[in-house]
Amino acid sequence: MVDNHPVSKCEMLLIIQQCSDMEESSDLYSVYEANSHPSWGEHEQRHQDDLDKVECLRRKIKYYFMNPCEKYHARGRIPWKLMLQIIKIAIITIQLVSFGLSNQMVVTFKEENLMTFKHLFLKDYVDGGMDTYALYRQADVYDHINYIIEQYGHLRNITVGNHAYEKNGITYTPMSLCQEYYRNGTIYPGNETLEIDAQVETDCLEIDPMYTQSWQDIDNFELHFKRLLLVKIMFTLKAINLQTVRHREQPDCYDFTVIITFNNEVHSGRIKVDLENDVEINECRDWKVTGASPKNIHLTLLFDCLIIITCIISLALCTRSVLTGIQLQFEYTLYCRDHTSKEVPWSDKLEFVSGWYILIIVSDTLTIIGSVLKIEIQTKALTSYDVCSIFLGTGTMFVWIGVIRYMGYFKKYNILILTLRAAFPNVIRFICCAGIIYLSYCFCGWIVLGPYHEKFRTLNTVSECLFSLINGDDMFPTFKNMEKKSRLVWIFSRIYLYTFVSLFIYMILSLFITLITNTYDTIKQQQQSGTPTSELQRFISMCQDLPNSGVYRLQESRSCFFDCFSFRWKKLRETLTSEE
Repeated sequence: MVDNHPVSKCEMLLIIQQCSDMEESSDLYSVYEANSHPSWGEHEQRHQDDLDKVECLRRKIKYYFMNPCEKYHARGRIPWKLMLQIIKIAIITIQLVSFGLSNQMVVTFKEENLMTFKHLFLKDYVDGGMDTYALYRQADVYDHINYIIEQYGHLRNITVGNHAYEKNGITYTPMSLCQEYYRNGTIYPGNETLEIDAQVETDCLEIDPMYTQSWQDIDNFELHFKRLLLVKIMFTLKAINLQTVRHREQPDCYDFTVIITFNNEVHSGRIKVDLENDVEINECRDWKVTGASPKNIHLTLLFDCLIIITCIISLALCTRSVLTGIQLQFEYTLYCRDHTSKEVPWSDKLEFVSGWYILIIVSDTLTIIGSVLKIEIQTKALTSYDVCSIFLGTGTMFVWIGVIRYMGYFKKYNILILTLRAAFPNVIRFICCAGIIYLSYCFCGWIVLGPYHEKFRTLNTVSECLFSLINGDDMFPTFKNMEKKSRLVWIFSRIYLYTFVSLFIYMILSLFITLITNTYDTIKQQQQSGTPTSELQRFISMCQDLPNSGVYRLQESRSCFFDCFSFRWKKLRETLTSEE
């Protein structure tokens, strides 16, 4: 039976409202379904993308730590950097040998001229007698000054070399004779009284070699021995180095500034005499050599420029490798922070910064600076042979040390490098502790034994003496030469030397050797076991792709770092959208 009861207007509105609510709830459910968690297929795809990114990072890091041969098999790229290093070693060594031979001639010429000046201008001088060459009487001082003036005036007639006076235009540069003394003073040692003005005055006299031949030609110049500090005689001589012609090099012209000093600063009755010379090398103004053709200076300069260009290319390649390692270290740190929530230790971070590349960069920098200085020396713009030698010698040393890097690719030779690298931090800490004890002995020996032993007169000689004792050198003379003027100091010296030798040779040196030996045994065991020793090595060992597998030849349009950064940015945007 059907109920035909009519529906009221209010009931009709209520039914419409309920239907509308049901439709809205259905729409909301559809929206919720659309914004809910992704499907299983999307989960699987995202997980696979993460695995691909991790494997890509692992493969890149493994490729970074491959040797040049493995990289060649991995991607078929010619090891230009290795070839460049080999070429650089050859040309830098040739440059060093060439510069060393030229420098040897310069040093020989300067040293022999210095010896010549000592025999010419120092009266009764004998070889090796500068330490004891001194004057004790006033007459001897005047006599030696007179001898120098006479020898200087007759130089052209007595020298067997090609020495000549310096000219300033048409006149000769005069000799300078100066004395330094206290301004005023009355000294009475017998009465133990003195009155002195500490201000120092200087009197100078110029001596023309053409008109002044002896001390008698000098008027009104008296030495004040009571207040005298020093007498300085200075003059300039010119000479030409002819031995370079035999080696087919351009001859050099030298200016020798000779300085003879009579030192009386101690006022002990002993005036020490010293002779030294400053050398300036110049290019000869007009020269002509027949019978031998000197080397073309332009070829030498071109060779030096080739070395500079080679070092710049090597510097750029190694700098790029260092930057690549820093980028990989950042990517690996980002991976560990996102996937393992762990911070990468500094030991693993430093693995990405190759010390060999840093060594090559330093070597290239030193070689470039040294080559520039060498060019300046060859063009006679500079004469700083010592500075140039330091740069070229240190740069060449680092280049040859860098060869060990390629020897380290062989396991039998790699153990030396690994041992040095592993033991280095402990060795530095050990040396710091031992150095404190060493310095304490240096200060003690200097202040106590200095007045009684010549090897302990200065801190420098004390350090050299103690270092020699550590190496077992010169032991008996060190014990024997101790003066016995003070019985107490002599007994102290025995206790001092015996304790130092026993402590450093029998204890500290033995502990140092043990430290290196233990590190060597540890590295050897790790090589035999073949197990990774760090988290980074474990991470790399999970990559089973061999260099010749062909996987590394795939060209990646984007780096793993960019992929990881894009993924994190996309994930952040999705999170912000869902929160809104």
